[in-house]
Formats: sequence, structure tokens, C-alpha cells
Amino acid sequence: MLVDYKNVSIGQHDVVILKEVDFQAHENDFIFLTGKVGSGKSTFLKSLYCAANVTGEKTEVLGFDISKLKPRKTPSLRKQLGIVFQNFQLLPDRTVYANMSFVLKATGWKKKDEINNRIEQVLRTVALEDKANKFPHELSGGEQQRTAIARAILNQPRLILADEPTGNLDIEASQQIVEILKDICSTGTAIIMSTHNLGLLEQVPDAQHYIFQDGHITPATSSK
Repeated sequence: MLVDYKNVSIGQHDVVILKEVDFQAHENDFIFLTGKVGSGKSTFLKSLYCAANVTGEKTEVLGFDISKLKPRKTPSLRKQLGIVFQNFQLLPDRTVYANMSFVLKATGWKKKDEINNRIEQVLRTVALEDKANKFPHELSGGEQQRTAIARAILNQPRLILADEPTGNLDIEASQQIVEILKDICSTGTAIIMSTHNLGLLEQVPDAQHYIFQDGHITPATSSK
């Protein structure tokens, strides 16, 4: 089990935003989170990488009890996660390749040939092998988000958190992003994705679906 929350409260700045949360995620799970703006979806995702306050009966993420995790141990947890944001968060003054290289070097990769090989692999995964020398402003929104996904999978994370990854994209680009995430999920990596676009749920009929409303998270009976 990758995530195991039981009777959990989640908040920020001493304000409880979600309560009585029961949530589990396993390998190969694709999980959609839906709900109105301000319903707590982003805060929930932040809780999984220790950027929100968490208390409860069970608060396990990737084998760590995050309610008791000391700050010096947080990087060990985050190295097993990939995070994809709505606004891409690429380094604007670096090429696609340099954005990838920066992450690998920051996480301990040292051999140039291994760095090159890994970057080539992830760019092929997201169909951007011909964009390695482009800067973010030279890419479309969909290409920027695919770059962000490539960056997120560099270290072969066990879990990817995608916070409205299609929020700034058109329908076609949004569907492409979901297809890429589905392919990644099929390799064993779990995906937890928040979205306002309920139509995307039809692309992953076997996905789980949680609805955020009035400070609670409720599993839907179907992802359709």
C-alpha cells in the first residue's frame, strides 16, 4: 500500500480543511479527485508530500508515518514522489534537457552518460525527444505539461501527484496528458490526479474517484 489514511484531519496554518479522511492508494491505482474550487483537493495532495498538516489514526505515505516525520526525513519521502502542477513550474531560462538534468543532478545523479540516457528515455515516453533543446516558451502548453510529466518520472517514482495538470490546456492536449499518465500507471506507478474536467474520467473507466465536498472526501460509486 502506498497511501493509507484512516480518520485523518488535514489543514494549513492551524485551520482544518478536511476531516475524517479515509483514503488508500496501491500500486497501479489511477485515482481522480474532483470537487469545487476550495474544496481541499490541492491541500490533500500537499499533505502527501508533507506540505500540509496531518493528524489521525493512520497517516502513512510510502512507508512513512507523515504525522511524525521529522523535517530532515522529508526529502527521502519526496524522492519517491513525482509532482505535476497546473502551471508546469519549469525553469524558464533552461532548455527541456537542462530542466531534466537539473533535477537528476539535484537528486544525486553524477555520470553524464547515465543522465543523458535517462533524459532520452523519459522524453521518448512523453513523445518529446525532438524538443530537448527547446526552451519552455518555445513549447505549446501541452508540450510544457508533457515536459513537466517527464521531469516527474525521472527518478521512477512509486506515486505521481497531478494537481489539475490539464487545467490550462485545450481538450485535445488534456486527453493526451491523461493517456500519458495511464501509460505510466500501467508500469506500476500510482497516479492521483485532481481535475475539474469530469469528461476526462471517461478515459480511465477503471479509475477510482473521490469527491471533495464540505470538508469531507467521499468515494464515488463509479468513475464514469
